[in-house]
Order: sequence, then structure tokens, then C-alpha cells
Amino acid sequence: MGSASYFLLLASAVLLSVPLSTSSLAIARTKNQNLLTDNTPAHNHHHHDGGMNGEKEGHSHGTREITRGQPVPTVDLIVHEDTMKGWNLEIKVSNFKFAPENANKEHISGEGHAHLYINNQKITRLYSNWFYLDNLEPGRHKITVTLNSNSHEDLVYNNQVIADTEVIEITAP
Repeated sequence: MGSASYFLLLASAVLLSVPLSTSSLAIARTKNQNLLTDNTPAHNHHHHDGGMNGEKEGHSHGTREITRGQPVPTVDLIVHEDTMKGWNLEIKVSNFKFAPENANKEHISGEGHAHLYINNQKITRLYSNWFYLDNLEPGRHKITVTLNSNSHEDLVYNNQVIADTEVIEITAP
């Protein structure tokens, strides 16, 4: 197989190149203060489930605003190339605890789970800081992680969903 390159685009416009064996990947940093940055209204963002987790396509769980005086949760999504294939998603959070034992229960401030979206399609729930993402087809892929309450509501601060997005570009070998 021919050698391709791995490209990492950072906000400072630094370009890194690392050899790969099958394809190339570009990661464009698109976040802004860990809040949704695509100008989509928070109440309309990311409600397509893709048929997973028993939820219906287009189903919305609503939002839960972080009230004044509460610590504001943050999320930072980092995409790492896996050494064999695929990508490892690292989800760094602050003022937030993953609590899989309380999923589908009442809201408890500062805890819950995350939702993973690829190209605005919900893929799965996340209950920890790491997730392995297998093969993606060549093309541009928008990967978004939202923080959610135990009762699945999108966590919102100042009318913005608390989320982080990375865009990767995969080229064919």
C-alpha cells in the first residue's frame, strides 16, 4: 500500500504531517469556548437519533439551562488517530461527572452523560472520557459531543448547548 499523510489543522494554522499507511486525515479545530459554534439555535441542534438507543428519528429530549450560581460544565473533544485504524475520541470535561448508574433517572446537577453525533446524526451515548471510532468513509465528517443530563436533556448555558465539535477530512488512499 502507498503511504499517505496525516494532517492536523490547528486554529493557529499550524500544519503537522505524519506518515500513515492507508489514508490521510485532517482535523480542523472548530470549537469556541466549548459551546456550540455552528450558529444553530440550541433548541434545534442535534435531535436526530439515527434509530439507536430505542429513540425515534427526530426525537428531542429538550434542554436544561445551567442556572446562575452553578458551576458551568465544559467539554473538550480531542480526536486522536488510533495506531492500528480508526480514531480515539478523548472527551475532557470540567464541572461534570459521567454517571452511567443514573442514566434515565432524575436530573442531578453536574452529572449525566454525553451524546456523540457524526454529521448531525446521533450515534450513541457516552458514559466515559474515551470512545473508539472505527472506520469512516472518505469525506468530511463533523464529530460533535454534547453534555446531557441523566434525563437526556441537552445541557445549555446562555442559550447555547454545551458541546464541542471537531471536523475531520478523510481522503481515499
